[in-house]
Amino acid sequence: MESVTVRELRNHGGEVLDRVARGEALVVTRDGAEVAELRPRTRRSPSASDLIARRRHLPVVDPDALRRDMDTVLDAEL
Repeated sequence: MESVTVRELRNHGGEVLDRVARGEALVVTRDGAEVAELRPRTRRSPSASDLIARRRHLPVVDPDALRRDMDTVLDAEL
């Protein structure tokens, strides 16, 4: 795990937090000693009721129109 100093955290806090937001875990050191760990928050998986509610708001898809659209873009010879 990589580390950052307290000074780096203070002077470049936004950049450090951007690294964490991208999934990197960092140890914060002060005078060479590890004092804290910064890591991304675990994201809660959506519940079944949340997924069902989202599904209700999706647009209706006409499978035949979708196929026609795909056929105009993709080369059937591939």
